[in-house]
Amino acid sequence: MIEAPVRPALLDQIAAIVGAKGLTTDPTDLAPWLTDWRGRYHGAAIAMVAPANAAELSAVVSLAASTRTPIVPQGGNSGMVGGATPDATGTALLLSTRRMNAIRAIDPQARTVVAEAGVVLQTLHEAVAAQGLRFPLTLGGKGSATVGGLVSTNAGGTQVLRHGTMRALVEGIEAVLPDGSLYEGLVTLKKDNRGYDLKHLLIGAEGTLGIVTAATLKLVPALVDRAVVWAGVESPLAARQLLLMLEARAGREMEGFEIVPQRCLTNVLRHIPGTRAPLGAPCPWHVLVEFARDTADAPAPEAFAQALMAEAFERGLVLDAAISASESQAEAFWKLRDSISEAERAEGPAMQHDISVPVAAMAQFIIDAGAAVEARFDGTEVAAFGHMGDGNVHFHVAAPRGADPARWPNDPGKEISAFVHDLVVAAGGSISAEHGIGQMKRDELARLSDPARMGAMHAIKRALDPQGIMNPGKLVAG
Repeated sequence: MIEAPVRPALLDQIAAIVGAKGLTTDPTDLAPWLTDWRGRYHGAAIAMVAPANAAELSAVVSLAASTRTPIVPQGGNSGMVGGATPDATGTALLLSTRRMNAIRAIDPQARTVVAEAGVVLQTLHEAVAAQGLRFPLTLGGKGSATVGGLVSTNAGGTQVLRHGTMRALVEGIEAVLPDGSLYEGLVTLKKDNRGYDLKHLLIGAEGTLGIVTAATLKLVPALVDRAVVWAGVESPLAARQLLLMLEARAGREMEGFEIVPQRCLTNVLRHIPGTRAPLGAPCPWHVLVEFARDTADAPAPEAFAQALMAEAFERGLVLDAAISASESQAEAFWKLRDSISEAERAEGPAMQHDISVPVAAMAQFIIDAGAAVEARFDGTEVAAFGHMGDGNVHFHVAAPRGADPARWPNDPGKEISAFVHDLVVAAGGSISAEHGIGQMKRDELARLSDPARMGAMHAIKRALDPQGIMNPGKLVAG
């Protein structure tokens, strides 16, 4: 690890702002936060600064701006694209939002919650559940992902089909801008036509335009009950036909629809303790469907699911199916889906792509792109899974057995990713669906985007962050 340069005067000024609890310089304490979750990116930093509130964060950013010191914001450090890892120069401050973890207010009447950037998603779920409400976004990393990170990457998760991404769930934002000024936009307004929408610029900006300090989030009623179905299907095309049937029959009662190949399920059962196969025998592909109701007068999910699965069997869309008989079984089904990335990582090196294509094209894309990659790169194996209702494919390309885990992600891994991204663009899709661009996809974004898009993004970056101190090297170069 590169040693960060010592800047005593700067550190003394920061310590005066955040106190002893808010400043970390010991290399051993810093080390876990200088590597991304996947272990692909490693950096160095002058120190890790952890403000306790927005005022402290504002003062730190003002100081950084006056000294032209780069800042790398970090929440739960659970990102997938190296977006919260500093570079190796050791010139940046790593700014952690984890101490800013207050839930400031829950309004049951307005169905909103104001949560600070460091609030962990699972903590948020528990807090609003105590008020008979629900924040309708969840994902496998809910025990570490923070509100600030979710906003800054426009996270999606497994319930986008009904409730949308973070962009649809954020009602207001408070943020510190690159000059240290505090943007106070937490009040929710149904109509606000005062020009440029800074809220939507900050959502998905990955900390390159400012640091989210708090957000007003939309809530929905707590679930009365739910039923989760794990079904085996013959192919992605059969899964697509099942989705169309369920969309026509289930309407808003269907919250999620995930597709999983047998390869992914096998890896989960092999590597994740406490998991078990949901069906009696392997199937080529699987789907995970959740039906839920949040009012007592809506159809009972279990009976609803049974009737729909009976129809799916009659139409030849399903090979086998299991319907959760309890909440613990529903959670067990979701654990299989949520553990795929962890199991894939344990299985060995792979190039993991978070992409999206038009919803109607997703099934055929999975088939055609998977075949094209395996034909071109000998010994690789594709595992494509994800949110079939919104076109988001997690497209993993596993290395051949015996591949060097240190070398393979670069050679031929980068060539594989470029090939996959070319296929995505040809299909009219996006190279990032929900994990962001970070540093991993920055060059590919520039290579594959039209000049108008990149020109506008660079112009926005220069206008709001003229010194280029906010999360440098992420999303856009320069």
